[in-house]
Amino acid sequence: MYRKSTKRVIDFIISFFSILILLPVFILITVILMFSGMSKPLFFQIRAGKYGKLFRLAKFKTMNDKKDLSGILLPDLYRLTKVGKLLRMTSLDELPQLFNVLVGDMSLIGPRPLLVSYLPLYNEHQARRHEVKPGITGWAQVNGRNAISWQEKFDLDVWYVDNISFRLDMKILFKTVINIVKRTGINSPDATTMKPFTGNN
Repeated sequence: MYRKSTKRVIDFIISFFSILILLPVFILITVILMFSGMSKPLFFQIRAGKYGKLFRLAKFKTMNDKKDLSGILLPDLYRLTKVGKLLRMTSLDELPQLFNVLVGDMSLIGPRPLLVSYLPLYNEHQARRHEVKPGITGWAQVNGRNAISWQEKFDLDVWYVDNISFRLDMKILFKTVINIVKRTGINSPDATTMKPFTGNN
C-alpha cells in the first residue's frame, strides 16, 4: 500500500510545500550563480528513472563549461567552481529536483537517478534498482554516498527496493540531514566527483 500509493501522496505534499517555503532560497542561489559567471544557473540532464524511463533531471549548475584547446571539456576538478563546491557540500545543488518529485519523475527517497549510458552496463541484480522511482536521497546516499564503490552502491539500492517502507524512508530522511550537517561522503576517496561506472568487468 505504501509503495504503490501513499508514498506518492507524501512525495507530492512535501515537494509542493518545500518549493513554496524554499522559494527565496531558489531565487538567492540563482542570483548568486548568475553573478558568479553562470549564464545558465540550472543544469538539465537526461537520466534513467523507474523501469529505465528517461526524464530530465534538474540541478543547480556547479561546474563551468571551460574547454581545452581541442574543444573538449576540462576534467571536473578544473570546472568545479567555488560556489559550486559550496552548493555540493550543503547539497543545495539538488534542490531543483523537488520539481522532478512534484511532477512524478522522482521520489524524495529512492536510488539516485544515474546516466542513461549506464543502463546496458548493469547486471541483472543491479538493474533491479530501477524497480522503484529514483530519489533525491536514498539508502546508498546515507551509507557512504560517493565514498563507497559502485558495487556497494548498487547493493544498497537493491536492498532498499526489497525493504521499502515508510519507517525506512523516515530513517533515510533523518540520516540525510545528519550527513549534510557533517558533510560526509560528498566526494569519492580519490576524486572530486564519483568516477563513471564502466561495467562489471
